[in-house]
Amino acid sequence: MNEAPPAPRRSDATRAAILDAARERFAADGYERATIRAIARDAGIDPSMVMRYYGNKEGLFAAASEIDLRVPELGGLPGKHIGAVLVGHFLDRWERDDVLTALLRVGVTNAAGAERMQAVFKEQLGPLAAGVCPDPAEAPARAALAASQILGMAMARYVLCFPPAVAMSREEVIAWLAPTVQRYLTAEQP
Repeated sequence: MNEAPPAPRRSDATRAAILDAARERFAADGYERATIRAIARDAGIDPSMVMRYYGNKEGLFAAASEIDLRVPELGGLPGKHIGAVLVGHFLDRWERDDVLTALLRVGVTNAAGAERMQAVFKEQLGPLAAGVCPDPAEAPARAALAASQILGMAMARYVLCFPPAVAMSREEVIAWLAPTVQRYLTAEQP
């Protein structure tokens, strides 16, 4: 006998509404200007519910900024394509994910945001670097170098909106950044 799956609990729906509202508010206002009251209002709930579920603004930000970068598997690729695939992947993510852009904004102005950004890149970009670099002991440094290029372009293109960076086509950005990211991840150490 097939039973219907249990209906989502009301608390699950409330948490989801809070996180959706928080992501939107952090993306629009940044960490410092976003308030628990505004987030609660956007979610259609009492501010005490936000505090009940997330404790404080930092706890809410940490939950709202849980990001899976969905970094592609690079092990099966010919080595010469790693930089292009990775840069293309991140361009796609930045263009579709306001939370990622908000996290970048908050990361440069707030210690909690910087820690969250560091954790995301350490947990998700570090293992990728370890899988493709010549010496896994160099993976943290190589991941940091690759991140410097990717985050630098994200800052110039999506946060500060430098006209030349915004005007470049996706293909141009890949053509410029991919060789550098490729070298950082796969070349022998200088």
